[in-house]
Amino acid sequence: MENMIKNSKIRSSSSSIITGDGHHQELQNKIEKLLTTLPREYIHGLPHFQYEGAWYPSMAVPGVISSQQLFQADESDIILATLPKSGTTWLKSLIFSIVNRNRYAPKDSPLLSIHPHDLVCNIELEHFRDGVPQHLEQLSRPRIFNTHVPYASLPSSIMASNCRIVCVCRNPMDNIVSYWHFVSSIYKSFFIQPNPIDELFDKYCQGVHYYGPFWDHNLGYWKASLEKPKNMLFMTYEDLKEDIHFQTKRLAAFLGFPFSKQEEDEGLIEEISRLCSLRNLKSLDINKRGLNKLNLPVSAYFRKGEVGDYANHLTPSMVQKLNKVVLQKFAGSGLVLKLKIQNNSATE
Repeated sequence: MENMIKNSKIRSSSSSIITGDGHHQELQNKIEKLLTTLPREYIHGLPHFQYEGAWYPSMAVPGVISSQQLFQADESDIILATLPKSGTTWLKSLIFSIVNRNRYAPKDSPLLSIHPHDLVCNIELEHFRDGVPQHLEQLSRPRIFNTHVPYASLPSSIMASNCRIVCVCRNPMDNIVSYWHFVSSIYKSFFIQPNPIDELFDKYCQGVHYYGPFWDHNLGYWKASLEKPKNMLFMTYEDLKEDIHFQTKRLAAFLGFPFSKQEEDEGLIEEISRLCSLRNLKSLDINKRGLNKLNLPVSAYFRKGEVGDYANHLTPSMVQKLNKVVLQKFAGSGLVLKLKIQNNSATE
């Protein structure tokens, strides 16, 4: 609680100095000073800092704080909110394709030649990575953004606007396994030996992980979706996998770009779904080699995308432990995840 109060005071004092471009350096100095006071943990070998109750990779903290003060939301903005490895790449592709389908037919989509994360950029990691707004004026309307920030820590202009926010939640078992593979893939590309999943798992169960705790992040958006259903759509990865046709229609309607009967009859929903599928995106040359804007290997963003793959990596006792934690944290919220607890979990 003491850290929460300290963080909120710094956030409040920072806002008082933002009156023009000349004050960006002053904000950066405050952020650098703040970093020396924040709780720190190493997660999968990477330094993370706790700010406003959530854990952020060190490279994200400057962007989180500066975007809180400097980002100016537009009423037509679309914000995709996710924990990393919860379907971010998939939903970036789907949202972009739905919103821009009158500009680009699936066969002419920019997704065929541009990595999804370079089409829809992250607010804190890219647009404000260096503490100042970048490339915002180049975006066409409606602007589409991604963020990994918890709901309570979103930029104030987003909270005050009527822009649409889509949150995607993935069951924690697959989420942690997917993240472990993602970071391990990046490590291996730089010839670094990745850490075993056990260490990451223990911290995850304690809530000490990338943009976590898992329960705080998802409950924040879940409760907001109940309070403001016109502005917040809460989706789950598992529902998308189970019925992509229905969920794509639901997503399009929420975004204000509903499919017409003619489009549906002509199979446009299926075309967009196939274009944005993991299998198709993974097969494209643009997603097989090279680095994205964050200097990360693009191939690391595509693996299996399966529901229940955790059974090949987590022991039965690990599954039971995390399931118990999540059930306790979500009790009484009305949020129920399709965990699909399996009995054939790995025993290594």
